[in-house]
Amino acid sequence: MASRKIASVKNTVRKAAKAVRKQATAARKKVAQAKKAVPSRAKKLLKAVPAPKSAATGELKLPVLHESITSTGLKVIAAERGPLPLVSVRLVMRAGGVWDPPGKDGLADFTARLLRRGTKRMDADGISEAIEFVGASLYAGVNEDVLSVYLTTPAEHFSAMLDVLGQVVREPTFPEQEVVDARERALAQFANDLDDPSSIADRAFTRAVWGDHPYGRDLGGNKRTVSTFTRDDVVRFHAECMGPKISLLTVVGAIAPETVAAEAERAFAGWTGGPDAEPMLPRNQEPLAKAGTVLLVDKPDQTQSQVRLGGPGFWLGHEDYFPATAMNIALGGGFTSRLMNEIRVNRGLTYGVSSYFDTMSSGGIFALSTFTKTASTREIIDVALKEIHGVRDAGLKPRELKDAQSYLAGLYPLRTETNESVASVIADMRMHGLGDDWVEKFRDRLRAVTPKDVAAAAKKYAFADRPVIVVLGKASEVKPLLEGLGPITVVPASDYE
Repeated sequence: MASRKIASVKNTVRKAAKAVRKQATAARKKVAQAKKAVPSRAKKLLKAVPAPKSAATGELKLPVLHESITSTGLKVIAAERGPLPLVSVRLVMRAGGVWDPPGKDGLADFTARLLRRGTKRMDADGISEAIEFVGASLYAGVNEDVLSVYLTTPAEHFSAMLDVLGQVVREPTFPEQEVVDARERALAQFANDLDDPSSIADRAFTRAVWGDHPYGRDLGGNKRTVSTFTRDDVVRFHAECMGPKISLLTVVGAIAPETVAAEAERAFAGWTGGPDAEPMLPRNQEPLAKAGTVLLVDKPDQTQSQVRLGGPGFWLGHEDYFPATAMNIALGGGFTSRLMNEIRVNRGLTYGVSSYFDTMSSGGIFALSTFTKTASTREIIDVALKEIHGVRDAGLKPRELKDAQSYLAGLYPLRTETNESVASVIADMRMHGLGDDWVEKFRDRLRAVTPKDVAAAAKKYAFADRPVIVVLGKASEVKPLLEGLGPITVVPASDYE
């Protein structure tokens, strides 16, 4: 019995390999023909955008970007980069969680996870075998703003793997049983999450801090919404929200830009659907509707409290990014930060505390996350607010700012170490309007931040108004400790399943 199973597996792999080789051979022929017969499209539309001059204080530099547009309207950016014979691809489109239909929170994420589960020409196993046989990887995911599909492949198999990517994006079949299985897995995960206090606290915090704003939706959905998902919902989302005219394909690695342009034209030929123009939320950072309130999530079995504090922030690419980021590194974004020193080192209230800016395309928040034993819940909140208000009122010391700048400037080059990271940063620059000189000038802009700049940013973002406070813990013991922080609302943890 075992030998027959092994033989069957080998036979399946051989078939997949043969199919991949056949696709690659056919693709190479088509590319060769395209280079000869269609230079007017693949070369005329191919526009080289020279990388900006390197910054005066650093040598970070992206490869030259070559731009083209397919006949279906898909924008393509190719950046040839060696020496490793690998290629990384990111296909990104404005079809993230904020575009979930009303009452269908999580549908974008659910759809992304089903893209690999079958196309008109390949079933889920066939897709996996084709990808794994050549040592490639392919996966999809979403954030609040965008849906992304990621591909990494050996350069020699780029043609065949881009064809697979094209199939899963253009013609997924969303088999009924795959939809049912994915829905059941998601519902089971929600039940499991009730045993993870941090996950529940994060979910409660997102809803509380954003309120009715689209960024307040559950990115992965919840029990109530996901239980309603049908195949028709997924098919409709794919047809209405995903399409070439709102998408960007970035390709980085050991591949000629002309080949990328021709291959993209072939792999995404006939792709239709989706909006004609990119949907956009207005960039208008409003005060938080629930500022100054306290949400207490009751989980009676807890001996610790999860604590979250939040206030208004800013969107990706905002002019305050550099001074605010430098401020946050010194305040709570590093292991030697003020919050870590006072809360963990000096007082021993927790093992971990951090502050951060969560920035999206149209807005953002400034937040703090930590945990402590039940009895010290109020103390950790009071100490955290004292440290944050200290920065708000007095800014940073010159040495703190210099250390933060040095830390960030030394860390940032990691963003351009791999083909995958370069493909992602190019996509981010274009999708969020950061400018093509974002990487090259990042460290110069960071080092140009002055103590005065940080002080101004701190007055705006270090809880200028009273924050939203979310605590998950044993309500009967925690609630008395929270008196005086604002109106308290108590809800059961099960509300976040």
